Amino acid sequence: MLEGILIGLGTALSLTNILMVIGGCLIGTFIGMLPGLGPMSIIAIMIPVAISLGDPSAALILLAGVYYGAIFGGSTSSILLNAPGVAGTVASSFDGYPMARAGKAGKALTIAAIASFAGGTIGALLLMIFAPALSSVALLFHSAEYFALMVVGLSAIAAFAGTGQVAKAILMTLLGLIMATVGEGALFNMPRFTMGVMDLQSGFSFITLAMAMFALPEALFLVMHPPKAAGSAEDGKIKDLRISRDEARQIAPVIGRQSLQGFFIGVLPGAGATIASFLGYAVERNLATKEEQAEFGKGSIKGLAAPETANNAACTGSFVPLLTLGIPGSGTTAILLGALVALNVTPGPRLMLDDPQIFWAVIISMYIGNLVLLILNLPLIPYIAKVLEVPRNYLIPFIFFFTLMGAYIGQNNATELLILVGFGFCATLLRFADYPLAPLLIGFILGSMLEDNFSRAMQLYDGLGFLLERPMTLALLVLAAVLVVLPTYRARRARLRQAGIADGD
Repeated sequence: MLEGILIGLGTALSLTNILMVIGGCLIGTFIGMLPGLGPMSIIAIMIPVAISLGDPSAALILLAGVYYGAIFGGSTSSILLNAPGVAGTVASSFDGYPMARAGKAGKALTIAAIASFAGGTIGALLLMIFAPALSSVALLFHSAEYFALMVVGLSAIAAFAGTGQVAKAILMTLLGLIMATVGEGALFNMPRFTMGVMDLQSGFSFITLAMAMFALPEALFLVMHPPKAAGSAEDGKIKDLRISRDEARQIAPVIGRQSLQGFFIGVLPGAGATIASFLGYAVERNLATKEEQAEFGKGSIKGLAAPETANNAACTGSFVPLLTLGIPGSGTTAILLGALVALNVTPGPRLMLDDPQIFWAVIISMYIGNLVLLILNLPLIPYIAKVLEVPRNYLIPFIFFFTLMGAYIGQNNATELLILVGFGFCATLLRFADYPLAPLLIGFILGSMLEDNFSRAMQLYDGLGFLLERPMTLALLVLAAVLVVLPTYRARRARLRQAGIADGD
């Protein structure tokens, strides 16, 4: 292992590969900042460029830099515009955008940059130490366990339900699950619920739905609300770029916990940064005190640091199954797997022994990449945050433009624009009725994965027997039940305690 690390260190520190890291991080950060343009699209476009380099190490380092650079920079549009274009940064908008509206855009971007750096760096360290051992752990997870893991992800709805909103959150989650059934089913390669519209055969696009749930209603609210309610810094200055020592002490344990949790979730094929970010947010909200819980969804620094740390750590962890097993854990890593095959590199257990210069160079380049991303992003925060200083009569058309462009580019289909407008109108009405929109998006994102794994588990075990035959599956389902019941139980105890105090008075 030590010999392989030294070989990889020499490869990663070559001038060519350092330039590949910097170039990949720059491209990824820029693409991540634009709502609607995720890492999958740009990596697919850049595969011919990577192959033309001729060096598999340099090619994979470039593509990996684009990948985690896009996740790193993806929080920008979520925080400033409430327009998450990447699934892994949706949870960042829940507290990041309220901070921006309160005039703390600079502080929100600083927290996001530091949390992303810490999550990615700790993830890279864990990847170096535990990659060989974790590959065998990942093999223990079958369809039954992945189904249970998706249920755990859905249990996060309890963290997004405000006081008295649990029923609404469950309703919105069910609506998201229903929307995930549109298109070809998991068992039969036949379209369903498409109403004869060919453009719906592949289902609704995540990009379109995310824009419709968050960006479009926000733009409409900016039109309807007076300037002071719109929230950006009214004096034309971006304040609070630095975080205080007290705030650093608050987010430090969050970063530590979510770096570990996010990495190990990323190791599991099919889990990825999206589930890691949602679970990270849910866990930290449940661990918070009652006073801190009241801040979640309104600009909590813990609520921003948790998903930002978790999604970057999971992004790094997803390279474990890719490099050691040849199993892609997400759509992006599936494209990276195709690039490896095109470069005549066979990922799997033998990669570490046969091509240590590739295996270890990619891991070591992640250290360099995260440092490059921090150096690139921190000085630019005051300038990036100035987006909120743009007058509203310019900012609103800007949001509409990127919302429409992101939905169209995602599928290259004009029908997506009609779907966007329709869902955006419905989402605006739901916001007026005080329905939480995050559970709908969670249900939609996890719905197809939940159905696929449930169908495979049913086929393998001839029914629901897998729930009892596999202890890990049962343990995960019990954990999901605890995550749903615990917040309700704590809220009920608080109400009874308050009623007791009132009776005593």
